[in-house]
Amino acid sequence: MPGGYRKVSDLPVLIPVFPLDGALLLPGCQLPLHIFEPRYLNMIDDAMSGARIIGMIQTAGPGDRARPTLASVGCAGRVTAYAETGDGRYMITLTGVCRFAAGDELGATTPYRQVRPDFSRFAADLEPEHDISFDRATFLGLLRRYLDHKGLSVEWDAAKQAPARALINSLAMGLPLDRAEKQALLEAPQIADRLVVLSALLQIDAAEDDDDPPPLQ
Repeated sequence: MPGGYRKVSDLPVLIPVFPLDGALLLPGCQLPLHIFEPRYLNMIDDAMSGARIIGMIQTAGPGDRARPTLASVGCAGRVTAYAETGDGRYMITLTGVCRFAAGDELGATTPYRQVRPDFSRFAADLEPEHDISFDRATFLGLLRRYLDHKGLSVEWDAAKQAPARALINSLAMGLPLDRAEKQALLEAPQIADRLVVLSALLQIDAAEDDDDPPPLQ
């Protein structure tokens, strides 16, 4: 696990958060980010001088546009790649460490937001990962219908051969799902639960496609 974290007590008691709808980070996975807004450049500077931990989190619907309500659960990631462009932007990669329940938010002492995370519910994220067996043919059939509906494609040879965990998590992070769907995938307790949620989302989309009226002749 990035940073050598073995138990939740090893993790920071206060973390900066980056609210970004549609950007899903999962434990053990990598999320590239392009940072250009001044307050988040400041956040990266501070993170790099400390534990290099940032909490990725979505918002929870309507609220103050400048300070929207945060979702109840996010995922802490460690900066594992960092580069600065010639015009002062940052290109970073976060590697997911552990999910957290967003606790109390610190008062505005920095341009970016900070929360006291509760990692205890997700302590299993720090344990060694185990793969699962699943009906790959049925799942890939659902995926194909979904992608056809969206006009998208994947590298099918890789999808057929990838370990289950890697396949499920990469699709959960990469597919163009809405905010609530991404949040459901994030909060699924284990990889088997995430597979159930993802399969249901693909199936719902396929069913909606079947219900579309035929085109006019």
